Order: sequence, then C-alpha cells, then structure tokens
Amino acid sequence: MTSPVRLLGASDIRRIAAEVGLRPTKQRGQNFVTDANTVRRIVREAGIDRDDSVVEIGPGLGSLTLGLLEVADHVTAVEVDDVLAGRLAQTAREFAPERSDRLEIVHADALRIDTLPGPAPTALVANLPYNVSVPVLLHFLETFSSLREVLVMVQAEVAHRLAAGPGSRTYGVPSVKARWYGDVQLAGTVGRTIFWPVPNVDSALVRVTRRTPPEADRRRTFALVDAAFAQRRKTLRAALSAHFGGGEQAEQALRAVGIDPRTRGEQLTVEDFARLAAFTA
Repeated sequence: MTSPVRLLGASDIRRIAAEVGLRPTKQRGQNFVTDANTVRRIVREAGIDRDDSVVEIGPGLGSLTLGLLEVADHVTAVEVDDVLAGRLAQTAREFAPERSDRLEIVHADALRIDTLPGPAPTALVANLPYNVSVPVLLHFLETFSSLREVLVMVQAEVAHRLAAGPGSRTYGVPSVKARWYGDVQLAGTVGRTIFWPVPNVDSALVRVTRRTPPEADRRRTFALVDAAFAQRRKTLRAALSAHFGGGEQAEQALRAVGIDPRTRGEQLTVEDFARLAAFTA
C-alpha cells in the first residue's frame, strides 16, 4: 500500500526553517504557506492529474511541492535560494517517501531558464515571489509552449491587473501580454493568515488557459503595447506617434486597421494590438 503524502503544517515549516537557519526575506518575497487545506485547494483549482508534468517556481520549504507530488506524475521545482534548493529533496523524502522520486530540483533563477530537465511541463503551479511574479509568468509562458494550464498565487493587486479586461482602470501591460498566451481569469482569493511570515498584502489565484496566440509578431505587438501604455492618458495617435515616426503616420496606421486614433490603449484588446502590428510589419 502506498504511503500517503503528509503536507506541511505551521510547526513543520518553523522546524525546517530553524534547521536550515532560514530567516525569510522581503527581497525574495519569501512567505511560506502553512495551511494544508489551502495547498490542496490550489492543486484542485489547477486541475492537474496523473498525466501532468508540473513545473513549480519558488517552492520554498516545499508546502505546495508536496501537494503537487500527491497528484502529478512529475514535478520540477525551480528554486534560486541556495539553502532552500539544498533542503527540498530531504523534505520530499521525509513527507512523501514513496513519491519523492517524481521530484526534480533545478537550482537556478527562473528568469534565466530556457530549458528544463525531464518531460516537457504541461502545467505551471506556483506561489510566485511577489517582486518578480509578472516577469516570471510571462517568461515561462513564452519559453515553454507545452504549458497548457497555469495557476499562480500572486499579490491580489497584481492578480486583478492580470485578469482585468479592456476599459478597466486596472487593465494595462500585464493584462494584454498575458492574454497573448491564453484566457486569463481570477480563481479565488487567499487570506494572509495562511502564510509565515504573514505578509502585509492580500493574495489571489490567477488561471491562464493556453490558446493559440494572434497571428502577428509577438515582439512587434508587445512594443506597441508598451508604447500605448507608457502614456496611457494620451490618445493612441499621440502615444504611438514616436513609434510610427509622427502623429500623422500613427493615425493612418490606426485607421487602416479600423482603430479610432482618439481612443486610448486601455480600450484595445490584444487582438487589436496584434492587428496593428501585423499591418505595420
């Protein structure tokens, strides 16, 4: 009979942290989940099963890692911290002895990774460090086309920006760029008290379900997005003037693809930006 996976509780987290001499730092956004029910909720929301190969970024002390090992066929954990990367395998052997061989640990900066060992990842599930959450999310979506489903826990404010739609006050560069890769939606909130140490911000879950990207060059499209939102109070004619070499040229390009030059970037979908990028290619 297979031994069940035992998930970490608050006392386990503190014990392991003490054993390795860890003092969580704000610089790396280290807030560790201490509630097993929350871990199982995240895994359930991710919709992963035995056929999935999951990549986790910033596993920390292993709270979510153990929950993923309980369900997934293979888990690759990417950890930049020397101490945490060195301890994770021992934690897996202690709390998931019959499934620890499913875990592969990559000691590296997630923003610098362009390949992963083992099977191609089909899902990304992570409690992302707050300070790099959006860059890491976009980097992995771009680098690993095998990812079909993403569920990440991020700062609530960031989650709402990612999930915001056109016309919203929180709609911006992260909102548009994330939608290049898939459909984005909020998947719930997470209370502060399930973390150690307790953060001074709220958290939320964001789901990205992969779909075929627009038919346009991604770099050209993203350059237009950046230009449009760099001066988000300006009309597109004015905001894209430098990009096109003048206001008149910008207006001509916008009108050619059916976009009113008087609108602002926050009113365009990613398909609108892609259409403009394809026209000017």
